[in-house]
Amino acid sequence: MADSSDLTPSELIMRTATEADEGLLGSDAVRPILPALVEELPDGIAIAQRSMANTPLLYVNKSFERLTGYARHEVIGKDCRYLQGSERDQPEIARIRAAIEAAEPVDATLRNYRKDGSAFWNSLSLRPAWVGEELLYVGIMRDVSAIRQANIALDRAANLDGTTGCLNRQSFLLAAEARFAKDPAATVLVVKLDAISFHDMNAGYGFEVGDALLAETGRRLREAGAVLVARMGANEFALAFELPDETSAESIVASVSAALAADFVVAGANVSLRFAIGYATGQAGGGAIPLIRNAGTALWAAKADPLGGPRRFQDADYEEARRRVRMTRELKVAVANDEFVCHYQPQVDLITGEWVGAEALIRWNHPLFGSQLPGRFIETAERSGLLLDLTERSLTTVATFARRVNTRREKALRFSVNVSAGEFLQHDMAEMLDRVLGLTGADPAWLTLEITESMFLHDTPGVRDAFERLRQIGVGLSVDDFGTGYSNLRSLETFPVTEIKIDRTFVSDLATTPSKMVIIRAVIDLGRALGLTVVAEGVETDVQRAMLCDLSCPVGQGYLFGKPTDDEDFYAELVRLGSGW
Repeated sequence: MADSSDLTPSELIMRTATEADEGLLGSDAVRPILPALVEELPDGIAIAQRSMANTPLLYVNKSFERLTGYARHEVIGKDCRYLQGSERDQPEIARIRAAIEAAEPVDATLRNYRKDGSAFWNSLSLRPAWVGEELLYVGIMRDVSAIRQANIALDRAANLDGTTGCLNRQSFLLAAEARFAKDPAATVLVVKLDAISFHDMNAGYGFEVGDALLAETGRRLREAGAVLVARMGANEFALAFELPDETSAESIVASVSAALAADFVVAGANVSLRFAIGYATGQAGGGAIPLIRNAGTALWAAKADPLGGPRRFQDADYEEARRRVRMTRELKVAVANDEFVCHYQPQVDLITGEWVGAEALIRWNHPLFGSQLPGRFIETAERSGLLLDLTERSLTTVATFARRVNTRREKALRFSVNVSAGEFLQHDMAEMLDRVLGLTGADPAWLTLEITESMFLHDTPGVRDAFERLRQIGVGLSVDDFGTGYSNLRSLETFPVTEIKIDRTFVSDLATTPSKMVIIRAVIDLGRALGLTVVAEGVETDVQRAMLCDLSCPVGQGYLFGKPTDDEDFYAELVRLGSGW
């Protein structure tokens, strides 16, 4: 019997096919056309001989030549592994080697290289064929690069965040569970962080810059040495580290914080971001989800104290988180049951003592704990998405009460209502006011929205347009706590505000701190020059009132004139005073 290496390609194919499976290919009608069919197949065909540790090629068809760029005479006699280039450590190669040693069939997908050096993904199907005493392997090759790239793209879309290239939330949870399960004794650190006031960046610079900031944040975090990095939400990230011991946790968290400390250079501008950071450590055997949850709980606590630096999870944080969950559940019930009321604190003409308005202050009439101040529930209401409904109900209540008070008055009282920056940016306040006014029949001139100075950060056409629409409706706009935040003189000129409220911290020290008097005088003069009403908050003594009068401050608010009371007590006191009727 002739050695297989001495056979022509046609003879080799005929002999291989005939002796490999005489039952299927023994027909005289099939044998003559078989070589031509194999030669013209669209898939690459290669036949190699198993010889000791080598597998030299005996035959390749035209499609093999087109696929690899190698001519037939360049590859015959070569070990077929040459297509792997320098990538001999691909996981599939060990499986192919084991199958060949056992003379078994095998299917695999490998990264191979053409003659010009370009890579392609090769779907390779290898089948053993005994020709006499010799073992040959028939390989069928197909370029699946396009399919592979499509699968990679689908995998990226399913598992990675498109903006940052980090894992998405679901993939992070699954990957963390899988990785932690491999070594239950390993010490694990989970870090969660959130860009503080990131919505300000989106509103002030635009979403393109916001996305660029997120992408750069993701890049920096991926270089921090974590085994997993994910974008968990809008501007929230998570990292998982495997530690030699728990003592190294603080230094790693410090390095993460340092990586984010430098200014972000995007769109030609230097932007400084501050991050709240929470972290938790534990044994991998305890599972990933509890550690991720604990890190999130610590992050929430860190947000409440943004100047406190990174916060390690504590048991007290867990109890606070449970309280927030309970409060969120109770708030939903409270909103549905209309358990919120408004108390009113008068605003007074400092010269005449006449009541000219009032600030409406929301209270939660809790069935178990009694009247609750806004500080107990407003943040939870905002984070849970309940604040918008709560604000609309409050505005409706205040507008209804304003109509009751002002129906028979010669000089109407103006009622102020606090509105958060988050509500103002995310919802159409003008549309809400239209609904409220249409429902209650109140005059828009009776209402003023109090907005904190942080709104002045959003000096964008959209925000200014929202202010203008409210003013067109006739609602007043007041800058609350003026002097404590970010406001500037140009903001007062740019935004169509109608009122400035001097923060109580300036008024409380008025009699003892000369610099406070200088500031208050400047604010009053500024308000007069711009045609704005000036209201001094926190007036508690006759001395403060007298000094404010000397400074020509027109309106005051504080305990000296009355504490916040419910609508009936406020109305009764207004009737008793008899002013404005």
